[in-house]
Amino acid sequence: MFKKFFIFILVIFYFSKSFSNEVDKIQINGNDRIGAETIIVYGDIKLENKFDEIEINRILKNLYETNFFEDVVIKIEANTLRIDVKEYPTINQLIIVGEEKKKFREEIKKNLNLKEKGSFIKSMLSKDIDKIKGFYSSIGYNFSNVEAKFNSIDKKNVDLIFEINRGNQTKISSITFIGDKKIKSKRLKDVIASEEDKFWKFISRNTKFSQSLLNLDIRLLKNYYKSLGYYDVEINSNSAELNKSGDIDLIYSINAGTRYIINKITTNVDPAFDKKIFFGLEKDYTKIIGDYYSPFKIKKLIEKLDNLIARNGVQFLEYNVEEEISGENISIKLNIFEGEKILVERINVKGNTVTNENVIRSEIILDEGDPFTEVGLNKSVANIQSRRIFRDVKSVVKDGSSKNLKVIEINVEEMPTGEISAGAGVGTNGGTVAFKISENNWLGEGKRLDFSIDTDEESIEGRLDYSDPNYNFLGNSIGYSFYSENNDRPNQGYENTLLGASVATKFEQYENIFVSLGLSASYDELRTDSSASSSLKKQKGEFTELAADYGFSYDTRDRTFMPTSGSIIGLFQTLPAYADRNYIDNTFTMSKFISPSENIVISNKYYLSAIEGLGDDDVRLNKRKSLSSKRLRGFKRGKVGPKDGKDHIGGNYAAAVNVEMNLPKLLPEATNLDVGVFIDAANIWGVDYDNSIDESNKLRSSTGIVANYSSPIGPLSFVFSQDLSKASTDETESFNFQLGTTF
Repeated sequence: MFKKFFIFILVIFYFSKSFSNEVDKIQINGNDRIGAETIIVYGDIKLENKFDEIEINRILKNLYETNFFEDVVIKIEANTLRIDVKEYPTINQLIIVGEEKKKFREEIKKNLNLKEKGSFIKSMLSKDIDKIKGFYSSIGYNFSNVEAKFNSIDKKNVDLIFEINRGNQTKISSITFIGDKKIKSKRLKDVIASEEDKFWKFISRNTKFSQSLLNLDIRLLKNYYKSLGYYDVEINSNSAELNKSGDIDLIYSINAGTRYIINKITTNVDPAFDKKIFFGLEKDYTKIIGDYYSPFKIKKLIEKLDNLIARNGVQFLEYNVEEEISGENISIKLNIFEGEKILVERINVKGNTVTNENVIRSEIILDEGDPFTEVGLNKSVANIQSRRIFRDVKSVVKDGSSKNLKVIEINVEEMPTGEISAGAGVGTNGGTVAFKISENNWLGEGKRLDFSIDTDEESIEGRLDYSDPNYNFLGNSIGYSFYSENNDRPNQGYENTLLGASVATKFEQYENIFVSLGLSASYDELRTDSSASSSLKKQKGEFTELAADYGFSYDTRDRTFMPTSGSIIGLFQTLPAYADRNYIDNTFTMSKFISPSENIVISNKYYLSAIEGLGDDDVRLNKRKSLSSKRLRGFKRGKVGPKDGKDHIGGNYAAAVNVEMNLPKLLPEATNLDVGVFIDAANIWGVDYDNSIDESNKLRSSTGIVANYSSPIGPLSFVFSQDLSKASTDETESFNFQLGTTF
């Protein structure tokens, strides 16, 4: 027995010596392009290490991951670590044939795994061919053909050639929604990103079919339905049918399912934490119990929970949300528990070739050395996605250098962030043309730049806006604007030129309470001729102004796009620091939204604005108040309120109340017609520069029908209205239409 045990010990000792050799020299053979010192660094090879089987496998793994070597063999001979490598050939030139556009060729090369002057790895060719096809699919070329060829210059160098035939773009001929969808198709078309191809949309990218656009549509539809309470909505888009013209008929099959009501919300707290910390959530629970389910409402509860955690300095806390369905009700349970005591060792950001890394890191709420939580990681990914400059954001968590450390990898996929759009319209008040260029990721810094031109028969305006949504990584937005406007109104005998610039910031001071601060400078020149009214002639000349403005808004809407519940209240004031004519300008706004059913939204909007001259100064003509045709329908634009001679001059005060409700079941869905009813009540009054002019303090009101029609030549909107009360000087219109689009 002792003899067998002794032999066993000798065998163990022999193998441990065989696979745990100490070396005092490193010999590298076969390398030509990669230096020996570089190989040692990449392999993380240290002479003081014991070179057992595990260590040798680690070095092999490190060297293969560099993609420099086709083959690596490691041996230990006479205390020498011998590394024999076979390098991949080098790509001398990477040539793209068949693509005429330089920017496309550059975009393709940027996304390929194989790079010019890099290693030529045959196994990567198929992946790169798929990447090229994916790129063309993203811009509507779904049947592209890509072939890879290579010419060997010598044993160590090759030329890599991609021959591309991108074919024709696949356009979206029609979009149809079928099934138990509950929501009208016209409203669903406003939700999705895809658009039907029309002749006026020749600039739009969203009329070209692609899988990524399809996936985005499905995600948008699911989010929209869930926000209305359809928790288990099913959306299928397998029906993307190729028609005879070679274009796509896109068909979404929707099963909305049941609309659920939140009937109970509970908190399950781990005994490791003090339950009293979370008692404050109860009042928030009561606000939404009885409402239709919406992920936005749950998100707000989670934000409240995050605030409680931060305020109480609780660490290593995790939570999740359980949702249980019973009949037409859904119950919510927040599970709060103690997570593993793990720290973030390092955060790596990958995939960003245009965007600066600090833009991405500024949205990551975890930092190196912080406690690691899945909640913090998920919120970080959501923050990055909300910048809308990445097609996809993924995270990978790897083990760190010790058991209690984790390494986080954030992988982003960038997308085009520039956009060109144009618009045209014609209506009873004349025609308009607009052109706009925007960039959402200017210079890779996550900042937005917009340039626009708007013109009609009597005016032209140019505007340049620059904004940073996260100035100095403080979470505050800051924006700069420059504008120029020229109005030529020969029928009224005047022409004026406006030049201006402004800077403004906006931030969330408290929950749902936003503060805005701004400073603006302007120059106004008013020129008149003999046909101008006496009031206009009195105000001709040049005026300069430096003004400060501030405002507060309280926003409880369920979402900013197409809200169905909640409200937004705003209060704003402008005070000139210097002006040729001093004034104070105050404005109050409020919009409230109610949704009695999934297809009906009632909006109530309130507006009150006043401007007063300070001291003996009268308010300039272009500062006087007026109401847009959206706030007072049934009346001609600019033809309401006080009148000086033949000219409507606006007032010192303006107020409006608008109530509107859509009527989803009034007409068959096949008509592509949305109909709504409205009641408007408003007033414009007050004249400070001449007591002899009637102030026109009278309530104006109207009611009518609004119709929006998707016509073959573009979207048409009609307003049929009847005035209920008016002043004798007001000019009314019972019909108004607009034809126009953005393309």
